[in-house]
Formats: sequence, C-alpha cells, structure tokens
Amino acid sequence: MGTTLEAPASAEGSRSSGKAPATRKTSFVARLRRDSPLLFMVMPAVLLLLLFMYLPLLGNVIAFMDYQPYMSIGDSPWVGLHNFQVLFEDPAFWRATVNTLQITFLQIVLYFPVPIALALLIHSLTWPWLRAAVQSVLYLPHFLSWVIVVGFFQQSLGSGGVLNQTLRQLDLTTINVMSDPSTFKLLLTAQVVWKDAGWGAIIFLAALAAIDDSLYEAAAIDGAGTWRRFWHITLPGIRPIIVLLLILRLGEALNVGFEQILLQRNAVGADTAEVLDTYVYFHGVIDGNWSVGIAVGLIKGAVGFLLILAANKAAHRLGEQGVYSRS
Repeated sequence: MGTTLEAPASAEGSRSSGKAPATRKTSFVARLRRDSPLLFMVMPAVLLLLLFMYLPLLGNVIAFMDYQPYMSIGDSPWVGLHNFQVLFEDPAFWRATVNTLQITFLQIVLYFPVPIALALLIHSLTWPWLRAAVQSVLYLPHFLSWVIVVGFFQQSLGSGGVLNQTLRQLDLTTINVMSDPSTFKLLLTAQVVWKDAGWGAIIFLAALAAIDDSLYEAAAIDGAGTWRRFWHITLPGIRPIIVLLLILRLGEALNVGFEQILLQRNAVGADTAEVLDTYVYFHGVIDGNWSVGIAVGLIKGAVGFLLILAANKAAHRLGEQGVYSRS
C-alpha cells in the first residue's frame, strides 16, 4: 500500500517543482520494429522510384560527353560544356524555346482556370444523378489517346471537316484551322482543355467537398449573397490547392506535350510547331546527337527546379504553404 502512495507524491513533487516528467526516447531499432509493416508496404513503391526515377539521373553525365549509343559511357570522350555551346548557337533551339514558352503561357492563362470553373459548376448541382452524369461525360476525353483527339479535331475543323462542309453548303469561305500557323498554339490549348479539363476538376471537387456546409449556412443567415459566400468561403477553401497545382505546373513549364504536337507538326511546319520535346526527338534521337538531347533535358530540369523554388517563395510571401513549408 505504501508503494501505491509514493507514485502520486513524486508526481505531485515534480509538478510543484515546475519540471516536466522525463519521457523515454525510443531507440531506432524499436521504432524500426514498430513501423516495419508500414515500411514493407511502401518498399515496392520506393524501389520503383529509385530504379526508374533516381537511378537514371546518373545518365545525365552523357550531356558532358560525345556519347555514341553503341559504346559504353566510360569509352565516350569528355567534351565538357561543348554540347551546351552547340545548343545556344543553334537558332532552332531558341525558336523551340520561344514556342514552348508561348504555349505554356497560353495553357496557364486559358486552361488552368477551366478545371476550377468546372469543379464549381459540378459542385453547385443539387441532383446527385445529374452530377454523376456530368462528371462521367467530362472525365471521358481524358482516357482517349492523342491520336483519337487529333483525329476528332481534324474531322471537325480540318479542310474536309464538318465546319468546312457546312461553310461550303452556305457558299461561305472555308477555313482550315488545323493547318493555320497563326492559330496553332490556340488550337493546342483548346485540345488540352477539351481532353483534360474534366479530369483536372477532380482534385478541386475534393477540395470543395472538404468545406464545411455550416459555413455557407451561417453566411446565408448573416445575409451574405452568392458572390460573398464564394469570395469569403469557397475561394479560401480551395486556394491552397490552386497555389499548389500552379506551382507544380510551373515546374513543368517546358513540357507542353510531345505526342500532341508531333502528330500536328507537319501540318503547320517546324517554325510554328517545334518545341523542346520535338527538338530533342528530331535533333537528338533522329540525328543521333544523343548528348545534345540530354543537354536539353538538363536545361529543362534546371529551369523547372528554379521556377518551383521561385513560385514556392512567392507562395510563402502570400501566406500559403506551397509545395513545402517554411523552415
């Protein structure tokens, strides 16, 4: 009985002295044994990530060599920054860079807000069956290949498509949108919107579903209209997701879709449709300049990394967490 009374007394003494009771630190082996089921569960994903993402990064050393595909990397001569000098002196590289940045700007300005608007529209539907039907229709184009999507646009807007057939029947001047260099970049953005806007709305729908409905009810009772509820409840609720996805999109600013552009490159010419991905394919793979192609990939990765850092820093200044939190 005396031993049972001593423990509370010692605890009371520790509280009166103002010192917190000492916590026993768990050893690494104990934590490893405790978390072993979770570690085994995540191990296949970690191995795949190492094998197919991080291990191939070692091959970027080819950018500083005169690499030949039928020779080992060790037998390839070291040329330093010569491949980068070749790139910077090539007018086709700068033309591809300008085209890539123009397409990226159009897709950020014209495409990025569309999934947000679609998510708001779907979330506002009150009938569950109608919401499910609209979601199914909007998600479907994402699962179509770019070959089918480009073929669909060709049959609609091409020289022999539905649009020009209708214009001929009305004795009006026909237009071939698919082969017009002046509207090609807008056409690419329209195709991306048609194909992926519905799929991109999924994450915004999840963010909208996480907003407490009682906030809208309280705001309505206080007399807030639709616009004020959107501005003070909906927008702050999805703003972290918007910032996060925008930062990630900037990280892929120099990736604008290889297959989509390759399928339509011949229709408008290389001056209009050449981007960095197609430049790597034609000048790196087809022409056999493997090291130059790897150099372009390094430049793209470095630019994307810097854009992520800059955008994340701007997000911190605006009070958002971004991709990673402040230290």
